[in-house]
Amino acid sequence: MSAVDLDLEGEPPLRATLRRMRHHKGIVFGGVVVVIFMLLAVFAPLLTPYDYATQNIANRMVPPVWAGGNWTHPFGTDHLGRDYLARLLYGTRISVIVGVGASTIGCCIGVTLGLAAGYWGGRVDRFVSFLLACQLAMPTILLAMALVFIIGPSTLVVICVVGVLHWNLFLVVTRAATMRVREMEFVQASRALGASPMPIITHDVLPNVTSHIIVIYTFEFGKAILAEATLSFLGVGVPAPAPSWGLMIAEGRNALFFQPWLVIIPGAALFLLVIAVNLMGDGLRDVTAPEARQ
Repeated sequence: MSAVDLDLEGEPPLRATLRRMRHHKGIVFGGVVVVIFMLLAVFAPLLTPYDYATQNIANRMVPPVWAGGNWTHPFGTDHLGRDYLARLLYGTRISVIVGVGASTIGCCIGVTLGLAAGYWGGRVDRFVSFLLACQLAMPTILLAMALVFIIGPSTLVVICVVGVLHWNLFLVVTRAATMRVREMEFVQASRALGASPMPIITHDVLPNVTSHIIVIYTFEFGKAILAEATLSFLGVGVPAPAPSWGLMIAEGRNALFFQPWLVIIPGAALFLLVIAVNLMGDGLRDVTAPEARQ
């Protein structure tokens, strides 16, 4: 084990964790990339003078500047003459909003069920395990397509559907961590003093499983972004003319052999954001693992 992984003698746990995070390459790289995408999403109107939906047929299929284009449209234009940089920047907003919204919904559902099943056990645990088995038996993408098609495609519907269908990992991890924490001495002491279950769960159990939840949240964030891109690619996600990255890939696939940048640009952005989030999740798992604190 390297010196980076070792806590300094007498160092507070929070400070030690932050120190390990600063020295973890995955967290640093992933965090920087995620922050950049967040800033691009927030300041998109300031970074391009074009609207993502404005069409100019006379200026269609302009290549990006590195492929012989011009700096008027540095990332080129699509088949309707819309500025590709503007669509990419505003598409970042959709991906970030869907990732945060869907992960938060899934987190609330999964953590609530996991805490209940892990703390009370017995019939509650069996009922929650039955719900989990039912959820795992469902074809997630097909069910999401059906629900979005029935309700009607919109950003809010995509967030809710993806969130409702992506809570199983939160449940499994929270349940296992809660079953371990509930047997610890400080929880037993709270019970002996007559504390009711809800204060014990909120004040004793939940703070001690939060690190696990944060790690799972980062992974589910990336999965939610990919799920939204998949639904939009298949035509049942965020409706046009909203600049979803999945929709941009779907619109550019017909010209893949002649204008490959129509697919490469949004595909590269999608890959970079998801891999950055996953690197953060891997890093957080490493620095919060018990063996990292030895």
